[in-house]
Amino acid sequence: MSVRTTALTDALHDYLLAHGVRESAAMRRLREETARHEMGRMQISPEQGALMALLARSIGARRALEIGVFTGYSALVVADAMGAEGRLTALDISADYTETARRFWADAGLAERIELCLGDARESLAALRAEGLDGAYDFAFIDADKSGYDIYYEHCLALVRPGGLILLDNMFYMGRIAEPERWQESGAVVDALNKKIKGDERVTMVMLPIGDGLTICRKSS
Repeated sequence: MSVRTTALTDALHDYLLAHGVRESAAMRRLREETARHEMGRMQISPEQGALMALLARSIGARRALEIGVFTGYSALVVADAMGAEGRLTALDISADYTETARRFWADAGLAERIELCLGDARESLAALRAEGLDGAYDFAFIDADKSGYDIYYEHCLALVRPGGLILLDNMFYMGRIAEPERWQESGAVVDALNKKIKGDERVTMVMLPIGDGLTICRKSS
């Protein structure tokens, strides 16, 4: 028994990766290449990817939305988890970062399951809603600029079906969320959204100490 989460030492994390995560060869190669990237810290952890895959499978997700792609690891994980009938819409603003994503999606044989939309995510989300896609998605993952998190959350609440899941990454704000004196402007945005989600009756929720803090919301019926 434990009254709080065990601190994850390097040795314990190595054990976790060795015994607690299933990762395809393509996922591992992408993760290792991204780790060498100058912005490699933006990649999700493999244990977070494994949790996302399990959640997507658990709800039988067939249509997913991702806001913030980077080099494509999380999209690869979710697209693979949804199976051959699954389709993922991936929104990002960077053609450079997502070039790596496209390459690995193709190598994994998943390129046809993932539609990459480049541009401002606010505009892309508004366009999806204008197409009449409210309630069309089973699963959404938000991992983009923190200044837009509240807007992305509200769009996802409309686009995801009742009973669907919305996941938000970096809710610990690089480990600084409990230290307001260390925030930049976007820290206040994340803190306000954490408080909003805690009291939001439109969802059931939990915040988990995985990666940099992952909040999982289930849209109420």
